[in-house]
Amino acid sequence: MHDFRRLHVWQHARTLAVELDALTRGFPSVDHGVVGGQLRRSALPIPANIAEGCGKNSRRETLRFLEIAAGSAAETEHHILMACDLGYVSADATDVLLASIMSVRRMLSGLIMKLPV
Repeated sequence: MHDFRRLHVWQHARTLAVELDALTRGFPSVDHGVVGGQLRRSALPIPANIAEGCGKNSRRETLRFLEIAAGSAAETEHHILMACDLGYVSADATDVLLASIMSVRRMLSGLIMKLPV
């Protein structure tokens, strides 16, 4: 069992999830919460799965939850790109968000590699 709050990847993922939640609240009403909802539903589980994985007693279970978090990060990247394509997010903001999500993905990958089964 590990203290997830000390992990930089959890801190970064948590910050990103909060930023994305705030961003999606400004999406146009024509979205009807579809893209915004998908973006929130993919971003919020990233830090949650990191935390849950750290609470597991076996490395195998911890790895499983870190891999789930990595999958959610990839899904979040897709939803950010879709929001840009639909004109909900500027290209500049998209670049910043993509850099942030890629950072989370790299950190997760590194953490996964450090925890062999």
